[in-house]
Amino acid sequence: MLVKLYNENTNIRDLTKIVEILKNGGLVIYPTDTVYAMGCDALNVKAVERICKIKGINPQKTNLSIICYDLSNISLFAKVNNDVFKLMKDNLPGPFTFILNTTNRLPKIYKNRKEVGIRIPDNNIIRMLVRELGNPILTTSLHKIVDEVAEYGVDPELIYEKYQGLVDAVIDGGYGGSEPSTIVDCRTDEIQITRQGKGQLQ
Repeated sequence: MLVKLYNENTNIRDLTKIVEILKNGGLVIYPTDTVYAMGCDALNVKAVERICKIKGINPQKTNLSIICYDLSNISLFAKVNNDVFKLMKDNLPGPFTFILNTTNRLPKIYKNRKEVGIRIPDNNIIRMLVRELGNPILTTSLHKIVDEVAEYGVDPELIYEKYQGLVDAVIDGGYGGSEPSTIVDCRTDEIQITRQGKGQLQ
């Protein structure tokens, strides 16, 4: 299913259809403030395993990231001190992934890695999905397409053409970007940028 949604004035009826897919363990491709990504209900272990299989990810060896609506319930899923919370508050919503130690709230598939990436994109479509779902969304950027035109990663119609057999819905939120998020490792007292992407820390 290809669904057109807008960053402003999103159609609630169509949004609800996507939320129901996520509640039922489905996979969805959606726009963010950086690149298009694939996601599912982060607390649905079977859906998470399905994404890991599609992406060829071993969750024991790969950092997993979740999208939250805002910072109000971050402490449910990640351990964050006052300094890191202030840093996140100053830069989110925005094109960042903050790596934090996990809490007991996340399924074991995350805790075996002991850390999780936190995203709050500056994109109303995905944030509204998270809010209506009531759970964070596991998120992973789409595969890099080798030997194909760049539009296969940014044009939602071409994304749908490629992934329609693997996911339950693709959201057309307009052309996506090609620059990834900036990764900020906050697991120790010394905060480090491990990948400089679109986001510039304030």
